[in-house]
Amino acid sequence: MADKANPIYNLHFALVCLSSFLFSCSFNMLIPELPGYLSSLGGAEHKGLIIALFTLTAGISRPFSGRLTDTLGRVPVMAVGSIVCFICGFLYPILSTVAGFLFLRLLHGFSTGFKPTATAAYVADIVPRERWGEALGLHGLCFSTGLAIGPAIGSTIRLGFSLNALFYTSSLFALMSIAILMNMKETLKDKKAFKLSVLKISRKDIIAVEVLPAAVVTLLAYVAYGAILTVIPDWSQHLGIVNKGLFFMVFTVASLVIRFIAGRVSDKYGRIAVINAGLVLLILALFVIGFSTTITGFMAGGVIYGVATGILSPALNAWTVDMSHPDHRGKAMATMYISLEAGIGLGALISGWLYQDVISKVPFIMYASGVVAVLAFIYMLLRHKIPSKHKNDLLLKSDI
Repeated sequence: MADKANPIYNLHFALVCLSSFLFSCSFNMLIPELPGYLSSLGGAEHKGLIIALFTLTAGISRPFSGRLTDTLGRVPVMAVGSIVCFICGFLYPILSTVAGFLFLRLLHGFSTGFKPTATAAYVADIVPRERWGEALGLHGLCFSTGLAIGPAIGSTIRLGFSLNALFYTSSLFALMSIAILMNMKETLKDKKAFKLSVLKISRKDIIAVEVLPAAVVTLLAYVAYGAILTVIPDWSQHLGIVNKGLFFMVFTVASLVIRFIAGRVSDKYGRIAVINAGLVLLILALFVIGFSTTITGFMAGGVIYGVATGILSPALNAWTVDMSHPDHRGKAMATMYISLEAGIGLGALISGWLYQDVISKVPFIMYASGVVAVLAFIYMLLRHKIPSKHKNDLLLKSDI
């Protein structure tokens, strides 16, 4: 009866999921081919910056996107993210120097700095509170499907056509995402007209302190993702895998169904136990990936990693929404995403600095990422001793 009284499967929810799917396809289809492309431009030593610069501007733009989401509306801010992806796809073939490429990675980062922040707030607006975990899990499933399909599509286009064709296809997917947004109804009730004063950010606008626990865990958990984005394409090639996007497809597909299930489980039993389980699997996955020297073992590690991220992502998102203030939901989601991008950026920067195209260092980088994930697990244990079902419910309510 609760599901019928509070439906989440409606046109608005379907549109936001489809738009996110196309958006994630757009920027992620480039990832497997960018390290090799940068090397061909003469910038092999800068591989760590491919992700680090992207996440830097994404993180910097979060306070602005959070504030704009809470003042101008959710839909316009989502549109800005897709428009940036659309423009960048056309600029990569033109700015074909190392400096031009790195500048575009900075510019491209604004896309994820805007769209996911507004999207999460939009979903929370149209879905009943008691089903946030399920809805965010389902939305994450659609977003992750784009992440999974994107790299495989990207490498296939690169192998069958050209790198420029890949860049233009990225723009096409972003354009379709924009077209869908034009048919979405705004959910922010008290919208304000744009003024330059809206862009003035104070310290209180940057971080929503009430959601810092989720932000800390997010930062530590996503260091591994930055490392994976940086070194796994080369490690895949080293193991004899032709399509560099295959690993990304495997781990993301593995996360799809589990995202939906994990969201519902966290709604029922609380976020803390679900997050702890995800962190344990994340640690296991990173050590399996680092230890594996065969394609089979490598892909098995990818499956475990996918399950881990499929558990963590919706639970951390829902935990953030739980602790957020209703009038500052955009800022709360921006805080969580700042931490996510800081983690990814640090992981990419440090792993790129350690890697330096020495393939034998990849296992060590995976082990080091696993140790950082252990720190996240220790933080959770110190903040919340492993609770029973009843205590977990109380902990969840106390964080709202």
